Amino acid sequence: MTAGGEPTDAERLLRDATAMLDGHFQLTSGKHSSLYIEKFRLLEQPAQTEALCRMIADWARPFLPELIAGPTTGGIIISYEVARLLRVRSIFAEQLNGGGRAFQRGFMIAPGERVLVVDDVLTTGGSVREVLAAVRDMGGDIVGVAVLVDRTGGTADFGVPFFACMTVDLPSYQAGQCPLCAKNVPLTIT
Repeated sequence: MTAGGEPTDAERLLRDATAMLDGHFQLTSGKHSSLYIEKFRLLEQPAQTEALCRMIADWARPFLPELIAGPTTGGIIISYEVARLLRVRSIFAEQLNGGGRAFQRGFMIAPGERVLVVDDVLTTGGSVREVLAAVRDMGGDIVGVAVLVDRTGGTADFGVPFFACMTVDLPSYQAGQCPLCAKNVPLTIT
């Protein structure tokens, strides 16, 4: 929402794709929230996905990225679409059994190559931090981080320029302190 209460372009696109849901949700973290972003509902809609990725590409263009990198799974599509719009390469980092992420399948980053890291929904920043580490391990120069939705309320800090198509400042609760649980609102486990 804008300061005047009007939905942003990003929110309209997410709602049009039925990817932004209101209710009572248990997030992957175990916390409860009244809002859930079902990224895969967005990713099945090419027009809305392209429009949001275009916001990222337009923001990133002045940083002259040469490569777009994202985490598996949702980040693959975002990475590809932003790269397509910027006419650069796209790669993705896969989760490792022992923790962290790495570029596999022969993906390479040239020393000093300018890399933009992208993801779909930012909640804790863990996936993004793992991709940033994988880029640094290969000698890439990180020019920025961009996401479709920032659930941190704008508090994310990766030490590089950051952009979100939409920032949500919405509290999440432990089950024992959840006001929706107290009102017996049915819970959807995501």
